[in-house]
Amino acid sequence: MELFPAMPLAEWTEAKETFHRFAQIVGKIRLASSNRRNHWWQVPFHPTGRGLTTRPMGGLGEQPLFCVDFDLVRHRLVVDVFDGRSAEFSLIGRSVASFHDRLFETLAGLGIRPEIWAVPFDLSDDTPFAEDTLHARYDPVLINRYWRILSQVVQLLDRFAADFAGKTSPVHHFWHTFDIAVTRFTGRVVKVSPDVDPVTREAYSWEVISSGFWFGDKERPWPAFYSYTAPEPDGLEREPLRPGQAEWITARGSHLAVLRYDDVRAMEDPVGAVLEFLDSAYQAGARLTGLDAETLASPGGVTDPYLRAHT
Repeated sequence: MELFPAMPLAEWTEAKETFHRFAQIVGKIRLASSNRRNHWWQVPFHPTGRGLTTRPMGGLGEQPLFCVDFDLVRHRLVVDVFDGRSAEFSLIGRSVASFHDRLFETLAGLGIRPEIWAVPFDLSDDTPFAEDTLHARYDPVLINRYWRILSQVVQLLDRFAADFAGKTSPVHHFWHTFDIAVTRFTGRVVKVSPDVDPVTREAYSWEVISSGFWFGDKERPWPAFYSYTAPEPDGLEREPLRPGQAEWITARGSHLAVLRYDDVRAMEDPVGAVLEFLDSAYQAGARLTGLDAETLASPGGVTDPYLRAHT
């Protein structure tokens, strides 16, 4: 099986737009039913051996303890309750409205009644999910390929994350932006303007160097690995990146380091190239923020100097 199969945005735009809204519906249920964590760490999905999971939520006597999974091998939505009950339905052939209604009917049948703001977040339209019959293309082949790429990227980012001993996020898949990321924290608190929206305020309340992967959008219609430092230090876009195909681009008034997925696919050692890219972008941010990268290094996930010297 190919490590990084082709995934041009134009080939699966309709399927992506449909599944992205499926994911936002389930993600909003996760947001409404989980315990609040710093930097919104409770919100994202995590990959499984068959798809994506919300992880367990609810419980503590407030509502049943339950979990919602996308099975992207069988192409079904599965709800498991921790008393042993389970219910599922097919994802194939559904519009967003059909998916929304069937999911909430399924949850209600299991005694679960979450309340969500049932409109898309930061997408091309704000049609309420229950009324959206336009987005109705679920392509099993393309959605399975998306999940297989996502799963490989998770392992790659997890390998990169191992080399940092400071505060770091899990490797997780954000359903609102449809990217997967891992974030390193410098330990410095940031004074965020009161005018900034609450989502951004919590996400960037500490100085970060974040790395990840997105599948492309209308503004940048190509999948790519990326990295950024926030708040952005002066001169970041002039720092060197590796390998030679990597570049700095302007995005929403800041700069992103990007390495395009299709360039990676053509490389002899794609895993090594991505790790080199992520490290070069991290080192750029670390230099300009004054982060002691050497002290916070944990090569291969090892912090013990004795073990380092004897492995």
